Amino acid sequence: MAFPALSSTSFQIYNTLLSPTHKQTNTTKLKPELPSLPAALFTVADHLINTFIDPPRKHTVDPRHILAGNFAPVGELPPTECSVIKGSLPASLDGAYIRNGPNPQFLPRGPYHIFDGDGMLHAITISGGKAIFCSRFVKTYKYQLEKEKGHSVFHSPFSGFTSLQGAAARGALSAVRVIAGEYDLGNGFGLANTSLALIAGKLYALGESDLPYAIKIGSDGEIHTLGRHDFAGKLSVSMTAHPKTDPETGETFCFRYGPIPPFLTFFRINSDGEKQPDVPIFSFKDPCLLHDFAITKKYAIFNENQIVMNPIGIVNGGAVVAATTRKVPRIGIIPRYASDESEMRWLETPGLNFIHFTNAWDEDDGNVIVILGPNTLSIEHAIGDVNLVHASMEMVKIDLRRGTVVRRPLSVMNLEFTMINTAFVGRKNRYVYAAIGDPMPKLSGVVKLDISWSKNSGRDCVVASRKFGPSCFAGEPIFIPRSPENPNTSEDDGYLVVYTHDEITGESRFLVMDAKSPELDIVAVVQLPHRVPYGFHGLFVPQCDLQKL
Repeated sequence: MAFPALSSTSFQIYNTLLSPTHKQTNTTKLKPELPSLPAALFTVADHLINTFIDPPRKHTVDPRHILAGNFAPVGELPPTECSVIKGSLPASLDGAYIRNGPNPQFLPRGPYHIFDGDGMLHAITISGGKAIFCSRFVKTYKYQLEKEKGHSVFHSPFSGFTSLQGAAARGALSAVRVIAGEYDLGNGFGLANTSLALIAGKLYALGESDLPYAIKIGSDGEIHTLGRHDFAGKLSVSMTAHPKTDPETGETFCFRYGPIPPFLTFFRINSDGEKQPDVPIFSFKDPCLLHDFAITKKYAIFNENQIVMNPIGIVNGGAVVAATTRKVPRIGIIPRYASDESEMRWLETPGLNFIHFTNAWDEDDGNVIVILGPNTLSIEHAIGDVNLVHASMEMVKIDLRRGTVVRRPLSVMNLEFTMINTAFVGRKNRYVYAAIGDPMPKLSGVVKLDISWSKNSGRDCVVASRKFGPSCFAGEPIFIPRSPENPNTSEDDGYLVVYTHDEITGESRFLVMDAKSPELDIVAVVQLPHRVPYGFHGLFVPQCDLQKL
């Protein structure tokens, strides 16, 4: 991921925000522990590794580039009232929009990847046309341990293991730290920095390297981390950051992946929050970065893509996670209530790399499956120079009887971070909302696609769009239905919300757009009390659900 170098002003802000002495607003200041002799030796070893053995030589892991501009972290902010500077907040917007993203607590000591930062939640709670904004770290075990010690401790698999020498040195140091009791891997080492999900009425911050962390939004807009959640001891390792909840049954379907067989494991959580037995998928041939999946009423669908996990590859000068064009991607389909993988089917889909899925549904009594999603082109840049990636929105139709796959592009635009009305998860939808890469990972606007236009071969399905303005960028758009309790309302009757940032003025705002209007008209603009860095995924939690947390 190529970023411009930090300006002198950005670098000063960056160092201030990440300094261990930086005071974060309205937080209990913990006095760092006086380092023991082993801890002091570990710090020296870290310095030697990061300075001499494996410094951040590539711009894709250099924190001076990765954390430039609005990718730089911010401190916490307690609940703070906001000003509506344009329009008015609709009465039907009653709840909290929360977005997750990486925000390193301390200055990275060595190589750093954009996926590495500690999870920070930015929540705007809306009620009666007024808004309260709050930013808080997810209080993971990693975050709490490093805060007590006053410096970073854990090494990242994305940036810390990109060379043989670095991997060997950091791996050995991590093993010694565990043996010495500096930290306990049994408590997890995840960041909870990727997304959020409502599962059986409970809110969780998610990162796919660890268990979920339960979250509560207080009536005053405060964000509380309730703790790491293992579903009554039935989830022992990790789970996806993109679970899928069936809006009709309330069940949540999940998976986990990793470098050790089985590389893929599928499971579900019932509407009462009880995790069901694992279904290991041994036919998943190669471990890869399986970030997302899709469900229909009958199936769960996976994309074995070209971003592979290969610990041995580092011996040949590669990385633990890297893209390869030599591998042929596959789509895997399994009945969503399967007790084993005996009915799993795989079909080769050359050049198809869904990092994110948009939606999927069944047709012809389940004999045909339709999948929507942004296909990542130039996959070799997906982990590094993301600004060179173009994502093409596609419709994929699979005929299970014939074993055929038909693909159709839906737009020529560079689109990612897609969103639908979540009442249509697993069933046929007409509208898709997506962010415009300009280039990735910066997102300069949002579009609306009408999938019904795909019947006219060659016609671009974009029917509405809005750019945020010169030097103004945002994140993933979220759709909020205007009247979710009304079954007769149209699919696109609602609002799109997003955080934006103006790179000239340095201001961040919360935008509300009319999702049904031809130009995605702005309904309200809220001035935020501090900067919101670019991040990943979020959701809107209605007030009725907030009260149950």
